Amino acid sequence: QAQLVDSGGGSVQSGGSLTLSCTGPEHIFSTWPLGWFRQPLGKERELVARITKDSGRINYAESVKGRFTISRDNAKNTVYLQMNSLKPEDTADYYCNAGSTSWGKRGDDWGQGTQVTVAS
Repeated sequence: QAQLVDSGGGSVQSGGSLTLSCTGPEHIFSTWPLGWFRQPLGKERELVARITKDSGRINYAESVKGRFTISRDNAKNTVYLQMNSLKPEDTADYYCNAGSTSWGKRGDDWGQGTQVTVAS
């Protein structure tokens, strides 16, 4: 059973913006780095952004650098993914993940996913 709840997906035109949110229990937000993964239809799930517990280190996949911003509010037990200048190739299901010990690794806790569709 997912402890994390993803929201904020939708359909936008190319160049548009969306903000994803992920909420969960306090013990996750007080302990773990958080990341956003995405999985286009028929493709592998890939990490797009990761933020450490204290927001001291933030990393992005090359494909989203300069367009996406990850942030977290531990007091609200929420992590965000602000997505600007969206492209059709950003179309995917997006998943929040907690517990990753380093870039590229997956933690044990996942959100249920939220769908993002970018029309050209």
